[in-house]
Amino acid sequence: MDVLAIDHVQLVMPQGEEDKARIFYEGILGIPETPKPAKLAKRGGAWFENKYVKIHLGVEDNFLPARKAHPALVVSDLEHLITKL
Repeated sequence: MDVLAIDHVQLVMPQGEEDKARIFYEGILGIPETPKPAKLAKRGGAWFENKYVKIHLGVEDNFLPARKAHPALVVSDLEHLITKL
């Protein structure tokens, strides 16, 4: 058995911040939101997926941002992203 790839990355966010996540992941990074399964959608959060990456955001009531953990994304035009940001 070989590990071939990462299927998705699960990150956490504060409750009620889905719109901010949409602005960043879909609006700025261009990763479209994909519907969560009905059983999971009621928990909040949002999923963003394209053919290269899957980023799933879950909600934590007592959210504390990770100090060092982060996803590292490869982009085709870093200067363009910097301008958008």
